[in-house]
Amino acid sequence: MRSTPWNRNVQFHSTPSPEVMASDKSLFNTFVAENKRSMKKIAVVGAGTMGNGIAHVFAMNGFEVNLIDISQDALDKATATISKNLDRMVAKGKLEDAVKNETLSRISTQTDLNLGVADRDLIVEAATENPELKRKIFQGMDTHAPTHAILATNTSSISITWIAAATKRPDKVIGMHFMNPVPVMKLVEVIRGYATSEDVCSSVMELSTKLDKIPVEVNDYPGFIANRILMPMINEAIESLFEGVGGVEEIDQVMKLGMAHPMGPLQLADFIGLDVCLSILNVLHDGFGRPKYAPCALLTNMVAAGKLGVKSGEGFYLYDSETREKVVAPKFQR
Repeated sequence: MRSTPWNRNVQFHSTPSPEVMASDKSLFNTFVAENKRSMKKIAVVGAGTMGNGIAHVFAMNGFEVNLIDISQDALDKATATISKNLDRMVAKGKLEDAVKNETLSRISTQTDLNLGVADRDLIVEAATENPELKRKIFQGMDTHAPTHAILATNTSSISITWIAAATKRPDKVIGMHFMNPVPVMKLVEVIRGYATSEDVCSSVMELSTKLDKIPVEVNDYPGFIANRILMPMINEAIESLFEGVGGVEEIDQVMKLGMAHPMGPLQLADFIGLDVCLSILNVLHDGFGRPKYAPCALLTNMVAAGKLGVKSGEGFYLYDSETREKVVAPKFQR
């Protein structure tokens, strides 16, 4: 993760004022017109858990969505997941069957990134949390998307400024960090990079409210706000387990019953993915250079062993592949 540089002294700025740009008023007016246009056509790059959730939410709120992935199997699985989640809403009386069908009709799939972004107003990248992969995707998006298009990333920790530097439109690059599960969670963490314009930021904040989400604007520092606070807590829970202070269920129960958390930190780590937790902690550790962000050795070993949580069937808990019911993993049973 040391390939992700951070400038610890970044100063954020907004778009120059009309007065500053008075020498080229037409340029300023064109800029405003482009960024104030209504965003109707959306692309989501990456058909995994976050990508299909983001596509689901946009389509359900009336947007035309291209869901893009290099794997047709991943796209088929994503559309099946979206359909299943919509069926669940229908069964609970939260959605009419006609709305479900309309939602699905707004989602198209595409394995060619260049074609998938060619006429889009907003592209949201939701690929795996790999810095170099994200930069490569953004270079392709920048090359083939219309000049007015906003390029957003769903990254949970990687520098927006660093990603934007791979494009020729850093003013139109922004972080749009949805929470999992996307159709349920209200928060969208909107991250302003060094060059992100005021108009782009305000457009994305406004757009998020149209998705029935609550956007919160933050600046571009490692982990942003959500994971800068959450990941050290998860890491400390893992350290407590590693040192034998308490067992898996005991640690989770303390946080659920004592701190009113809906899910304990170890179960939450399994839900997020232990590989993702490790990746984010590495970004925090590299970005700030502080020992308190260093990932616990137990977490590192579990990821190396392929014990990634729910996605692999085992982490701190063992999960039934059909019901997702959990018991403490054999490694941690007392």
